[in-house]
Amino acid sequence: MSSTLSRELDSLADWRRSLDRRIDQFAALLTDHDLLDPEASALATTLRQRLASDRLVLAFVAEFSRGKSELINALFFADNGRRVLPATPGRTTMCPVELAWDPQESPGLSLLPINTRRGGQPVSALRTRPELWETRSLPAGDPAGLAKVLEEVTRTQRVPIDDARGLGLWDDETPEDNPPRDENDMVEVPAWRHALINYPHPLLKRGLVVVDTPGLNAIGAEPELTLGLLPSAHAIVFLLAADTGVTRSDLSIWRDHLGDRSLERFVVLNKIDILNDPLLDAAQIQAQVTHQCQTVAETLGMPPQRIFPMSAREALLSRLGDADVGDGGLPALEQALSTELLPQRSAVIGRLVEDGVLVLQQRALKRLTDRRRQVTEQLLDLRGLRGKSSTKLQMVTRRFEADAQAFEQCMPRLAALRAVQSRQLRDVLKLLASDRVRAETQRMQHDSESSFFKLGAGKAFAQLGERLRSMLDAAQIGIDEIDQMLGASYRQLNADFGFALAASPKPDIDSARRELQRIEASYSRYFGLTKLWRLSEPGFLTQFQQVLLSRLRVVFESAAVEIELWGKAATSQLESQLRERRRSLRHRREAYARIQAAEGELESRISEVEGQEQRLQQTVERVEAAVDALRILAASPPRADAAHEPAPRLSLVHSSAQASRGAA
Repeated sequence: MSSTLSRELDSLADWRRSLDRRIDQFAALLTDHDLLDPEASALATTLRQRLASDRLVLAFVAEFSRGKSELINALFFADNGRRVLPATPGRTTMCPVELAWDPQESPGLSLLPINTRRGGQPVSALRTRPELWETRSLPAGDPAGLAKVLEEVTRTQRVPIDDARGLGLWDDETPEDNPPRDENDMVEVPAWRHALINYPHPLLKRGLVVVDTPGLNAIGAEPELTLGLLPSAHAIVFLLAADTGVTRSDLSIWRDHLGDRSLERFVVLNKIDILNDPLLDAAQIQAQVTHQCQTVAETLGMPPQRIFPMSAREALLSRLGDADVGDGGLPALEQALSTELLPQRSAVIGRLVEDGVLVLQQRALKRLTDRRRQVTEQLLDLRGLRGKSSTKLQMVTRRFEADAQAFEQCMPRLAALRAVQSRQLRDVLKLLASDRVRAETQRMQHDSESSFFKLGAGKAFAQLGERLRSMLDAAQIGIDEIDQMLGASYRQLNADFGFALAASPKPDIDSARRELQRIEASYSRYFGLTKLWRLSEPGFLTQFQQVLLSRLRVVFESAAVEIELWGKAATSQLESQLRERRRSLRHRREAYARIQAAEGELESRISEVEGQEQRLQQTVERVEAAVDALRILAASPPRADAAHEPAPRLSLVHSSAQASRGAA
C-alpha cells in the first residue's frame, strides 16, 4: 500500500499538471482571439516551464551511522524487496548523493572523483563537464545488481597525509576531526566527491529530489553543501541516535549548518529499538523515549511536535512484509512531511501561477478595451451617416483621412520614447550584470587574502554586501525614473492621440534585497573568530567565492530578467496598440469607401460592427471566466483523494508497463 507521502506527492504532481493544462488552454484562447503577443506568449511558456521543472528537494542530514540511508530505504525503496542504498554497519555513504530524474540523461549512477577538489571548482561548475564523471549503468529488474552498483558510493581509498591535506580532508588545527592513520602513515578518504543517481521513476519524474549527505567531516569540507545544496532544499530531515541524543558533533552540524536556516526542519530520533530493555516494562521504555524527545527539543530549540522517535530498521522490515515488527514510527514522519511541507510548497507554486495569469489577463483586457473603444467610435460614425447625402459621406471620409494622417504624425514621438526607454533600461541592467557581480566577489576574495591570517575577511564580506545593496538601490532609482517617464509620456499620448496606454507594475527589487539578506545571514558565520582556521585552508576561500558567486548570480540575474521583461512589456504595449489602431483605420477606410459606392451597405456595415461589439464582450467574459477558474485552481492546495489510485512508492526497479503508466 502506498505511503501518505507518496500519495501527497502524487496529488501535488496531478495538481501541477492540471495547472499546466489550464494555462495551455488559456493561452490557446488568447491566441484564437489575437490577444497573445510575443511577450505574453513567452510569459505563458515560462509559467509552464516552471511548473514542469519544479522540484521538491528533501535532504537527509546527520553524522555518520545515524541511519539516513536506512530511513531513505524505508521511505522510498521498500518495493524492491530489499535494501537499495547501502546501510549496513561500516558501509556508510561517504559522499553527498542526489537521487533525481533528468530525462536528458540515461538511467545510471554518476560519480565525481575526489581529486576534482584540487581544482577549487564547485560541483555546480563541474556538472556540465561529463568527462570528469565516472558513470555506472543501473540494471533494471535486478534489485541485487542495483544495490551492488549503488555500493560504489561507500568506496574509500588510502592516501598520504599530504594528499589528504591537499584535498581539504585533513586539518592540522583540528586533529580530533581527522581520520586515523594506519601503520604506513596513510589515511582513509572518500573515493568520490559527489554522486548522482538518475532513474525514471514516476515520483522522480514528478519533481522529487532526495539528497543523502555524509557526516560532519564531509559537510564541513565541502563548501557547496552548506552554501548551495542544503540552502536550496525545501525541507531538512535531521537524524539523531536515540541512545546518545544530541552529541557534540550533532550539535555542531545543527548550529553551524542548520540551526538558523529559513527552511522546514524535522528531527528524527532514530534507533529507538535500542532502548528496548527486558528489565523494563513498555510504559517505562516509552517514558525514556518521551524524555529523550523532550531533551532533544530543548537542546535544539525545536517544537516537540517536530521530533519524531522511530526505528528506520523496523520501518523497513515492516514495509518488506515482516508482520512481527511495528511500523517503526514512520507514518508520523510521513504525515508531518505531507501536512506541513507540501501545502507550503503548493502555496508558492499557486502564487506564482496566479501572478502570471493576472499579468496575461491585464494585457489581454487592455487590447480588448482598445478594440471595443474603436468599435464604438465606428458605430457612432456609421449611425451618424444614416440619411446623409453623398456629399456628407465625402466630408466624413475626408475628416477620417485627416484623422489617420494626424495619427501617423505620432510615430516620431513614439520612436523617441522607445529610444529613451531603451537607453535607460540598458543603464539599469548594467548595474545588475553578472560580470559586475563577479568583479565584486573577486574583490572580496582579494581583500580577504591580502589581510593577515584572513582577519579582514569578515570586513571584506560586509563591504561586499554594502556594494551589492548599493547596486540594487541604484537599479531601483533607475526603475523609478523609467516608470515616471513612461507614466508622463503615456498620459500625453493618451490625451493627444486617443491611446489606452497604462504603465505596468514596477519590478519588485525588494525580493532581491531580501534574498541578499538571507545569503549574508547564512554565510556570515564563516567569518567569525572560531571559523578563521577554515578560511586559511588552501583553496577554501576560492571555493567559497565561487559558490557565493553562483548564489548571487541567481539573485541578480533573476532581478535583471524581471526588469527586462517589464521593459519589453512597455514596448510591446506600444506596438500592439499601434497595430490595433492601424488595423482599425484600414477597416474604417475600406468601409467608408464601400458605403460611398453603395449606400445600401450602410445598414449591413452597422450590423457587422454591432456583431463585432457583441463578440468582443463575449471574449471579455470568456477571458475573465478562464482567469477565475485558473485562480481558484491555483489557490486550492492539492489533496490526496481517498479514491485516488495509489501512487507507486519510489522504487528503482519496476516493469516497463509501470514506467509507462507513471510517465502518463
